[in-house]
This record gives sequence, C-alpha cells and structure tokens, in this order.
Amino acid sequence: MPFLNGTILTPASFILNGIPGLEEVHLWISFPLCTMYGIAITGNFGLIYLIHSEEALHRPMYIFLALLSFTDVLMCTSTLPNTLCILWFNLKEIDFKACLAQMFFVHTFTGMESGVLILMALDRYVAICYPLRYATILTNSVIAKAGLLTFLRGVMLVIPFTFLTKRLPYCRGNVIPHTYCDHMSVAKISCGNVKVNAIYGLMVALLIGGFDILCITISYTMILRAVVSLSSAEARQKAFSTCTAHICAIVITYVPAFFTFFTHRFGGHTIPPHIHIIMANLYLLMPPTMNPIVYGVKTKQIREGVIRVLLKGKEKNPQRFK
Repeated sequence: MPFLNGTILTPASFILNGIPGLEEVHLWISFPLCTMYGIAITGNFGLIYLIHSEEALHRPMYIFLALLSFTDVLMCTSTLPNTLCILWFNLKEIDFKACLAQMFFVHTFTGMESGVLILMALDRYVAICYPLRYATILTNSVIAKAGLLTFLRGVMLVIPFTFLTKRLPYCRGNVIPHTYCDHMSVAKISCGNVKVNAIYGLMVALLIGGFDILCITISYTMILRAVVSLSSAEARQKAFSTCTAHICAIVITYVPAFFTFFTHRFGGHTIPPHIHIIMANLYLLMPPTMNPIVYGVKTKQIREGVIRVLLKGKEKNPQRFK
C-alpha cells in the first residue's frame, strides 16, 4: 500500500470498493443510477433556465427553487461521476486528498439542500401569513444574504470533518466499502479512536437536520393555523396548493436522509451493507431527480412557463416543429 510523507499511518490513496456483495451486478446497477443522474442534470438545468428566462418567475419562491436546483446539481455531481467510473470501469482508486475533498463537498451540499428547504418554508410562511408585505420582506438583498448564510453554515460545520478524518491513523488498510467518501465510512476503516468523529457527526446532524426540521415544522404549523382561519374554502385550497410541491420535496429529501443516518449508526449489524450503500446513493440522487418533476407537475406557473418557452422556440424555428 502506498503512503504519504513516509508514514505508515496515512495512505496516499483509498480504494472505493463499490457495493460489496453485488460486484457481479455493478453494471446493471449503474444503468438506473445513470438514468436518474441524466434526469437530474437535465431537469434542474432546465428549471434554472426557465426561472432565469421567464420574468413571471422572478419571484422569491422561484428564486429559492432555482437555488435548490443548483444545489441539487452540485450534490449529485459530487459523487455520481466517480460512482459510475467504479461501476463501469472498475476505477476504484481515489487520492487521499481527493477523498477528503469529496467528503467536504458531499456534506456541504447536503447541508445546504436542507438549509434551502428552510428558506422555502419561510417563503411560504411569509406569502400566506403576510401576503401584503411579501415583496417588501423578501427583497433580492434578503434572498441573497439568506442564500449566502445557508452556504456558509454548511461550510463552517463541515470543515472540521476533513481535519478530524485527516488526523486518524489508517493502519488497517485503505479499502472503503462504499461508492464515495462519506465521513463515517472513511473514519470506520481507521485503527484510531473515532469517538470524536462520531460525536461531532451526530452534533452536525442535529444542528442541520434537527434544527431545519424544527424550523420547517414551526413554519407549517403557523401556515396551517393561518389557512384554517380563512373563511373561503377556495382560498384555503389555493393556499394549500402552493405548499404541496414543497412538502413533497421535504419528504423526498428527509426520508432517505434519515434512513441512511439512523441505519448507518444503529442498524449496522441488522441491515446488509449493500442496502446501506444503495440507500446512501439514492439519498443523493432522489431529491435532484424528483424535485424538478414534482415542481413541474404541481406548480401551475412552471407548467405555463414551459409552454411559453416551447411556443417561443416554435416561433423562432418553425421548420423544426413541422
């Protein structure tokens, strides 16, 4: 095994072993993952382009949606190309520093995804509870600052992961039973004490996931109280309909996230390793794949925007549509 700096404790590279126990079907597993990645890239870039090009969508709700789409693209791209190289070409080696970088980006973007969902919940809260002040509260400046703070929160909380992982000795070997460099997957192959890593990982999960879900729950509790107090059934239905896509996005994001988190820490001996790894990949792929579809189906303004873009394209290139 090659090592860095002449020490026997820090490997020059790791071997990402893919999905242990399913090596014979790696190629078949890669096809649905590749298909989902293609849908995610196409759908999210399409959504970003639509929001940018349609003036009717230059509103806080859709700006936050564009930020979510951008985060989704970065989140799945931080792992999927490397995962596909493992499944297709058996290219399993990853440089030690590249592994730390991938770990940093994976956890930063998943943290940012959760933060953007909070911002979208607050957007719906302001829109429904303070409709007359919506435009004055959520100005472009406020949106930019909120997005920057969300990014900085993720960076500041995740940076210690790299230092905590780098300090560990790796005298047991350099084979990671995973498709990408996850914090605890890397830490577990160390021969050192990973108690600090585990405690800090749990703290970050509570500070990001726990705090974000609490804020989202409080926002929707207030939204529900405001909607129920409306006298018109039509107004109640309209208010609820503006939240359905966001609620779907929350479920799509947090259900696989919590499954991955809890089984990784508490179900290690009862759930097969390949289930852990498949769910960890779906956790990074499901939201980017499904969010554009959900918002496209559930949001009338986006459907209308797509039709307008297609009609503009038909007017500019009539021969292509004959």
